[in-house]
Amino acid sequence: MFPESRDLITELKARDPHFSRLFHRHNELDQEIKNMESGIAPAADMAIEQLKKEKLLLKDRLYVILTRASVS
Repeated sequence: MFPESRDLITELKARDPHFSRLFHRHNELDQEIKNMESGIAPAADMAIEQLKKEKLLLKDRLYVILTRASVS
């Protein structure tokens, strides 16, 4: 996610607890979705779709923070 901002992400994870929590939650959701889609964890299609929506919302929030931080 956002490979062009790798250094800024590392910096924000270290100094911004809110960003760090969002980033960690995004990664948790990503893994949970992968597990459900591969059959490792049981899930209904609706549950997977809901997690994908939550993950996308987090990605949007992370992008906003990254954009603001890169301008500063």
